[in-house]
Amino acid sequence: AEVESDILRRVRTLLRELDGHHPACQSDRGMLRWTLHKKIDQNPGNSSVLVRILVKELERAERGDFRHYIIPLLHTLMYALIKAPCISDELCGRVYDFCKKLLTLPKPFCTIGLDYAIRLKMERTAPGMLYQRMVISEQSLKSDPYPYQEKIFIFADPELLSEAICNALVTDTQAAQVSQSPRACMCYVIIHAMQAALGEGCDVSGLKASLQDMPSSDVEHWFQQVVVAVECAGSEASTDRGQHTARLEKIHHSILGSSQAGNAPLGGMQGTPLPNPNISFHLWTEDDQLWKELVLFIRPLSHSCEPDCLSQDLDSFEIQDIISDCECCEQSRFSVLSTDSGIERDLPAAGEEPFAPCSAEAEHSRLHRKGGIKKKPSPLESVAFLQAGCNGPGAKLPAKLQRRPGTPPEPVAPLQRLHTARILLLGDDRILGRLAQAYHSLRKRETRRVFLTPRLNLQFYYIPVVTGQPNTLDVTDHAASCQEELCEVAGYLGRADPWYESNINTLCHMIPKLATMPSSPSKHLVTDLFITDVIAYYVRMGIQPVCFQVYAVKVFFNDPAQEPAEDVFLTELRTQGQDSISHRELSTTKKKTTLDGPGLDLTVTYKKVVLSDRVKELAMSLRSTGLVMKAIPAEEAEDLVCLNVNITEIVRINNLSGRSFSAVANRLKTRNIKIRSTEQRPFTVCLDKDSRRTYRNVISVEVSPCLEPSYCLQKTRTMKFNLHKTEDVGLVKYMPKSLLLPINTFAGVIQ
Repeated sequence: AEVESDILRRVRTLLRELDGHHPACQSDRGMLRWTLHKKIDQNPGNSSVLVRILVKELERAERGDFRHYIIPLLHTLMYALIKAPCISDELCGRVYDFCKKLLTLPKPFCTIGLDYAIRLKMERTAPGMLYQRMVISEQSLKSDPYPYQEKIFIFADPELLSEAICNALVTDTQAAQVSQSPRACMCYVIIHAMQAALGEGCDVSGLKASLQDMPSSDVEHWFQQVVVAVECAGSEASTDRGQHTARLEKIHHSILGSSQAGNAPLGGMQGTPLPNPNISFHLWTEDDQLWKELVLFIRPLSHSCEPDCLSQDLDSFEIQDIISDCECCEQSRFSVLSTDSGIERDLPAAGEEPFAPCSAEAEHSRLHRKGGIKKKPSPLESVAFLQAGCNGPGAKLPAKLQRRPGTPPEPVAPLQRLHTARILLLGDDRILGRLAQAYHSLRKRETRRVFLTPRLNLQFYYIPVVTGQPNTLDVTDHAASCQEELCEVAGYLGRADPWYESNINTLCHMIPKLATMPSSPSKHLVTDLFITDVIAYYVRMGIQPVCFQVYAVKVFFNDPAQEPAEDVFLTELRTQGQDSISHRELSTTKKKTTLDGPGLDLTVTYKKVVLSDRVKELAMSLRSTGLVMKAIPAEEAEDLVCLNVNITEIVRINNLSGRSFSAVANRLKTRNIKIRSTEQRPFTVCLDKDSRRTYRNVISVEVSPCLEPSYCLQKTRTMKFNLHKTEDVGLVKYMPKSLLLPINTFAGVIQ
């Protein structure tokens, strides 16, 4: 009863924080979930108590219509259930029934409820399956029944984060994986599967001793046996829990051996650690570094070299060689010269075929043709070919095309996405601007030549980190406003998802603080556990994306010989008047400023956003000192695909005391806008608050939602067949039109 009351008190404190009642000690903010799970890790026998309490709180939240409690409680429950040594079928059934109730609620409740209901159904049939799949994929353990691999890539901009923070993160991510060997992870999977299925009947101490004395080959053998048993039970609908328990009990006795089985006293429930995921830390120094790391994750150079160290161990020429090799694999399908004349009598005899499968099947392998004409591929077939990509690396071409009269050709099996790359960004809005650039470049590259898309599942995560720390009360408000200005995306995600605000946005100043702490045993205890654990919890449970519109910008310069520049931005575009270059321009500017006031004359043409979604094009001329386009709305209820433009207009006022000028703020909402300097005076353009992405000597800017490159390619192909149609026809109507950047949170946007 005392343990149950303590856990209930901690859960209620967690819920009060969601209501805005922050703990009295600000250092505890954001750590309540972590301390709750750590307390259960120290005493795994209390896992069932925590799950039971969380189920009661979920049912109470549903009855009382406290919907903002549901998703945080459900994520906390599922994380505890995955790590628990054994949960009864009755308790799993209660959680499963609650998840089914969520299907009647709007998104994201129904989406998360369906996902967890599917997982729980497998877990009830094959206990320990969720833990097993998580460890196999995160540690890239070889397993034929479940051949999936995952990896976390942490990207940080060295110009935005201090060297101390980067060094601390590198040290923590490396230290978290020192004790994790493939053998140890296999042992964890075996012990957890046995304990989850057999419960109190599992001899955990005997299993640990037997596995420790075994050679690695035997450990791998039993690991494969357990994986096959669990995966078969989870995939076969007819298998019940009793049959699965009997299979694992047989393996349990085989591992212990006849001498130990049934003789040793059972030690009760013992926790099995959940290993930290495979994490690599990268300083983002090159524009195409993200694409290179993803290619090396799919196709590592060698098995003796860790993929996450490739970019550090190789020079640029070696990296380019492997990437060129990957591209050559893609080009091979275009460079096959056909020597087939198309006439059946010209086909070589079966004995002359160098790649004939065997003489007994020679007749079946012959190509049979009927009279016909050559048919040009349709746009639908072209896109299917584009999206399907090429065959996997190392795949051989079929020896001979086999086709029988009246039988359609067998479709090529699509590539499976066996790899999942979880890209975690650390920093402020400026690094997200770089991510938008890299993502747009990656999508264009994939449109030209597909390689990653059919093989890789790409997920993006974001943890805001601001290095500035207020030291006095006088600068607290200024520091807070600067943080809010540089972390607009994090602010929006926190408003849309309270669990993200509670667990992730609180790291904004905590990571720099922990990184600069003096070295001590307590510091290593906190950082090694807390930062790595929070990152692991975020990437494991945060699977609901919030999609942000990427905007394309075209910049025209005052030099006619200079080509226009094309770029993209995610959060903000800012323009300002530029200092004059020549003395002639300077004198002209002074005269103009005296007469008309500061700034420059602009012509603004834009399409107004109206409720009916009709296009309404407007134009205006004004004198302005600058403007700011914000792509992130101030409220989560506002449209994400909309630019909020604030123009500082200079208005001349004539009065008895003379001429004066005042600044007036003009606000408008649009998706497409053009700005031009009517007097050919240049101005500067800064993208995503990043001074490194500033364009000078600009006279005109065009901004519009960035289009998905694959949509543009297919639309171009379709227009060849429909020259007089401007609207989307055919497959183009069903393709995503805009390029959206998805950033994962725990709930997405709660309606």
